[in-house]
Parts: sequence; structure tokens; C-alpha cells
Amino acid sequence: MKKIIYLLVIFFIFLNCEDVIEVDTPIGTSRLVIDASFELYLNETPITMEGGVKLTLSAPFFDKETPIVSNATVFITNLTDNSIINFTESGKTGYYTPNSIRFIPEFNTTYQLSVIYDNETYLATAQLIPTVPIDNVEQGDNTLLEGNETEVVIYFTDKRNRDDFYLFDFDFSLFLASEDRFYQGKTFNFSYFYKDMVNNRDVTIKILGIDKRYYNYSNLLIEQSEQGGGNPFQTPPAVPRGNIINTSNPSKYALGYFNLSEANRFEFTIKK
Repeated sequence: MKKIIYLLVIFFIFLNCEDVIEVDTPIGTSRLVIDASFELYLNETPITMEGGVKLTLSAPFFDKETPIVSNATVFITNLTDNSIINFTESGKTGYYTPNSIRFIPEFNTTYQLSVIYDNETYLATAQLIPTVPIDNVEQGDNTLLEGNETEVVIYFTDKRNRDDFYLFDFDFSLFLASEDRFYQGKTFNFSYFYKDMVNNRDVTIKILGIDKRYYNYSNLLIEQSEQGGGNPFQTPPAVPRGNIINTSNPSKYALGYFNLSEANRFEFTIKK
């Protein structure tokens, strides 16, 4: 009987111990995040240049909002002739675009991005990386394990005598990085599977030329995001270092990347 009473006392003690336990999560140093990606469509008439510079601050993992950075100085310098294109905030807060002159980069030319914020200067350099056209896109009938995926088959022809790296954009913030090591100079095709239902949807599939460093960077971001619905290039909580340096305070480095890509796109309608 005494044992039963003792066990009941222990039970009620544990039953009433329901205090909320607060777990401290580590909060790293807030860093400037620079998303400076540009896509040049030379095969379109007129030539189209898309992209800009998005500035934010990194935030703790569980924060619901990402701080936007305004009042920064942003410009790009052509290091061949030292010409400068100034950027200003567009209608979207924290997003900077050329204020007057169109920015049309050229091949074999180095461009330097400069961002001055909070009395510190951030620099990155990049060159325009070429790509190839998408020859065709077809809808396939194959599926994966779940059986409800939609297959699209992408055809393109790689350039001979050149080591190419590509970033494929499948719309809906879905990306795939590829290198031509096994198909250099060949006509190549591969299948991509949309996991969510995209029947009767218009999609834009892009192929971007990138360099090896951005290829490695992209693969890491895509792996971290697990293509789980969010653009991996918006810089998730834990990211690899990009190509941007803080010349004022090297230890307070920025996150993000400055990239210039020639791009081609293919409009396609996915049917039932």
C-alpha cells in the first residue's frame, strides 16, 4: 500500500511539471546579404537585360521577416575603361537598378560591384559567362517513385572546345546546376521532374552560363534548400561564402554573390 501511495505521489509531481522550457538558439552576427544576379538575353530583339542588386540583412533562423537595406550606395565599374553605372532603389525597397543607362555587359571584360553601407565598402568582381540555346523542350510520360510527377525533357547542344557550367531555372524557384564534363561538344538531353501538379501551366525554362565557382556555390545552395519551396538564391540561414569581400572590415564579410550570365529561355506549356 505504501508503494502504491509513493508511486501516485511521483505521478502527480510529474503531471504538474509542465512548465515551458525556453531553448536559447544561437544568434550569429547580422551580415549584409547581397544578391546581385544579372541575366543577359543576347538572342532576343531587342537585347534584354534582367536583374538587379537586392540588399538585406541576415536574421535569426526563426525570425519571420528579413530586414531590408535602404540608403546604400551601389554602382558597377567597368574595369577596362573605368566607366561607372550608378544604381538607385527602384520602386521595391532594398532593390537597386541602374538609374539611367542600361547595363549591358560585354564578354572578356571584368566588372566590379561596389556596395557602400554603414560606412563599410563591399566589393566583388565578375565576367559575363556565355551559354548555349535550349534546342527544344518536350513533355514526357515517365514518373518517379510517387507516380504523380510531371516529366519535361530538355534538349541543348554544348559548345565544343570550352568547359561550360550551366544553371537551369525551371520556374517556381526550382534550379539545377550542371557541367559539361560528360557531354562536351555534344547534343544532350535530360529529364526534369516537377513534383507538384503543374498541368496546364505555362513555364519558362532558362539556361544560364556560369563559372566553376558559381557552379559550386549554386550546388551548395540548392542542396541546402532541398528545393523545398523558396528560392535558394535568396540566401538561406546557413550559407557558403560567396565572392563578395568587405574591404573595410574583412572579418565582417557579406553573404551572397555577384554573377553575370548570358541566358536563353524557352516558353513551354505543360499539358495534362
